[in-house]
Parts: sequence; structure tokens; C-alpha cells
Amino acid sequence: MRAFLSTYGTAVAGLIVMLFFALASPVFTTPGNVILILKETSFLAILALGFALALTTGELDLSIAEVASLSAVLCGMLVNAGYSPALALAAGLATGLACGLSNGIAVTVLHVPSLIATLGTAAVARGLGFMITQGVAFVGRWPTSFTNVARGTVFGIPNLVWILALAAGASYLLVNWTRTGAHMIATGEATEASRLAGINTARMKMIGLILCGGFAGVTAVLLTSSLSSAAPNMAGDYFLYAIAAVLLGMTMFTPGRPNVPGTLFATLTLKALGNGLVLVGAAYYVQDIVLGLIIIGSVALSASTLTRASFVKSLNFRT
Repeated sequence: MRAFLSTYGTAVAGLIVMLFFALASPVFTTPGNVILILKETSFLAILALGFALALTTGELDLSIAEVASLSAVLCGMLVNAGYSPALALAAGLATGLACGLSNGIAVTVLHVPSLIATLGTAAVARGLGFMITQGVAFVGRWPTSFTNVARGTVFGIPNLVWILALAAGASYLLVNWTRTGAHMIATGEATEASRLAGINTARMKMIGLILCGGFAGVTAVLLTSSLSSAAPNMAGDYFLYAIAAVLLGMTMFTPGRPNVPGTLFATLTLKALGNGLVLVGAAYYVQDIVLGLIIIGSVALSASTLTRASFVKSLNFRT
């Protein structure tokens, strides 16, 4: 039972929260509301998966929200100016990848700590976003070939859900079924030992940060397509939620380590929690309070799990 609770306890708690809201509000389980939760989960989960991949290599990317906003601005600017939607989508994705590459170079070549490097990138991205828009969002009646990227459906399932499934599946296969993924995990858990074992730790960190930027670009184009608008701070509200999702995900399935299933379930739980609080009439600030408590609690749980794991390893080594 102790092993079960340490691995799945947080997930069970999330299911209990969803059950509570399902009983408290009949609207919570209606098809329209469930689809709304899944759509909101898709935006946040893709952004959080990128953060999780960077964290897997032991690096923090605090620029994800600003990079996503800048990518959205460039994407929206091109669509608004009448350029091809395909070009706009490519520009948004390329911007995210370029920012991730910039972070990777700063961390692995210039040896700037990721905390400082990504904060700098965030400031630059925010400034560029406001410079391009002059503080005014791009809004218009954009081509359906662009808006349907996020608003369309396939077999009755929203495109957003399909794209999230593709991003999550690719991330899971990378981390759990490839040599590169194993090297990324090893780099994050023991960088110096991995380097001495022959792993190119700088390359692993570079991959993690580039993928993080790329996922921010994907989130940006989906947001722009869904909202038919682009603003220099449009992804700002997702920043803390993405971090909370990754940290909360580290308390389940593979405790103490960033993992794809945990991140996905944590994101769904957070969005269901926010949706449920609105439906039961909770004040807007309650979400922020609950989010802060979740971040503190998830970090505490992850830290205690890592402490117990290191203690058991030391005992086994001595034995």
C-alpha cells in the first residue's frame, strides 16, 4: 500500500477532485464542458511537456511563456499581413526552436546557468513582442485554413487533442524508448558522472532546451489559430501552470523525475480544478491560492521522494 500511494497517490487524489466536482456541479461532466477542459489542457500540456524535457536534462527554461508569446506575435503578424498560413505556422515554430537553440548555446557553450540564460531570453522575447506589436494585438478574420488548425476536428475529436497526443507520444518514446532519452535522464540525474561515462552531456542539454523552445512554438501557433489573435503577453498565464504541472507530475508514476504521463495527468487535473472552481462559484483568486499550494506541496513531495531514493541507494551501496 505504501508503494502504491507513493507512486499513484497524487493521481488518485486528482481523480477524487474530479469526482467531487462531478457531484458538485452537473455541468462539469457535460460533453461541452469536457471538450472545453480537453482543449485548455492541450495548450498547457504541450507547453509543460517542453519544460519537462528540459528539466529531464537538469535545466530550467523560464522563458517558455515569453517565447510562446513572441512566436504567436510573429505568426499572427504574417497571417494578418496576408501571407500564407503555412508560412505563418512555420515562422511560429521556427521562432520557438530558435529561442531554444539560443538558450542551449548560452548554457552549453557560454556556460551561463540556465536560470539566468532563460530569464534573459524571456526579457528579450518580451521586448521584441511589444516592439513588433507596439502593444496592440493582431486581430482579424483570418483564413479558415489557419484557424481550423486548432478549431477543426477529426472523427469528432478536436485537432488540439490529436496534436497533444502526437506531442505526448513522441516525447514518451524519446525519453523511454531511445538511447538519447536514456542519456537525457542520466544527464539530468548526474551530469558529471554521465560525462565521465562518455555521454555528451552538453548535447543532451542542448536537445532538451531546443525541444522546450519548439514545444513553446507549437503552443503559440495553436493559441493564435484558436483565438484568431496574437498579443505580446498572450501565453503569460500559462507560465506558472506549466511549471506546476511538471512539478505535480513528478509526484506520480515515476516519483522524483519529470515524466510524460505524470505531466499529462497533472495538467488535466489542474485544468479540471480551475474549471470546477468556476462552476461552483469560487472567487477568481482561489485558483491562484490553490495553484501556489500545489506548487509548494508538489516540490515538497518530490524532494522527499528523492531523499528517500538516495538514502536507499546509499544503504544498498554500503551493503
